[in-house]
Amino acid sequence: MRLIYPAAVTAAFVLFASGPMKAQAQGETSHAIEAGGVSAPGWTGQVDPNEAARQMSVKDAKLTKEGDTFHIATGPAITYWNPANKATGNYTVKATFTEPQYMNRNDHPHPYGIMIAGNDMGTPQQSELYCAAYGSGNFIVRGFGPQPFQVNGRRGEANDAVHKAAGQGQPVTQEIALSVKGDKVECAINGTVVGSYDKASMVGAGKLKSTDGIYGIRSSHNTEVTASGLKMTQN
Repeated sequence: MRLIYPAAVTAAFVLFASGPMKAQAQGETSHAIEAGGVSAPGWTGQVDPNEAARQMSVKDAKLTKEGDTFHIATGPAITYWNPANKATGNYTVKATFTEPQYMNRNDHPHPYGIMIAGNDMGTPQQSELYCAAYGSGNFIVRGFGPQPFQVNGRRGEANDAVHKAAGQGQPVTQEIALSVKGDKVECAINGTVVGSYDKASMVGAGKLKSTDGIYGIRSSHNTEVTASGLKMTQN
C-alpha cells in the first residue's frame, strides 16, 4: 500500500523541513532504487520532507518482507509503518538490524533503526521519534514534531555498545530497542541502554504529540539493511 497526496499537501509538508534535516543530505544525492515501492502487506511509508522537495517518494525506496524479516533499500531517507502497529503506555519496540555490506550504497555511515510515537502519519503534521545505529559505532535519537528536533546531537554520539563493521563491505548487526518507561524514554542497543531521556522534554508544541502511537522502521538515505523480529511488548 502506498499513500498518495495532492501536490498542495506535499508542498505544505516540504515547508516543515528545517536546518538539521537538510544538513544531513547536503552535498549528497539520494540514489533511487529501481522497481521500488512497498510490497510488505499492510505497510506504507513516507520520505522525509527534504527528499520530497527533490521530487522523491516511496517509489524511490523499497520495502519487502519474507517471513519476519524486512528488506529495506533506500533511496531517500524514509519511515515505514503498518497502521495496525500501535503502542500505548509503557512499552518496548525492538528489532535486529543487519547491514550485510557496510556502506555499500554510500561513502560514509548512515543510520537505521526503530521508530515509535507515530501520530498523524503521512500528513504534514506527522510526528515520530526514532533511535538509529550507524555501523561506525554511533547512534542517533531524533524526532519529527513535525519539524525535526535533535535529542542527542545532529550526528548523534559514539557508544561502545554499538557494533562496528570490520570495514566497508563487511556485515554488521545491531539489536535496537526503544522503550517508554514511566517518565523516561530509553534507547538500548545490543542490550545496553545508550540513552535515557525525560519524556516531558519530548512531548509538546513542535515536538511529539504523544509517546503513544504507531511504531515502525526508520532508514536513512542510500542504505540497504534487513530488520528481523520486529515486536512490541508492554513493560
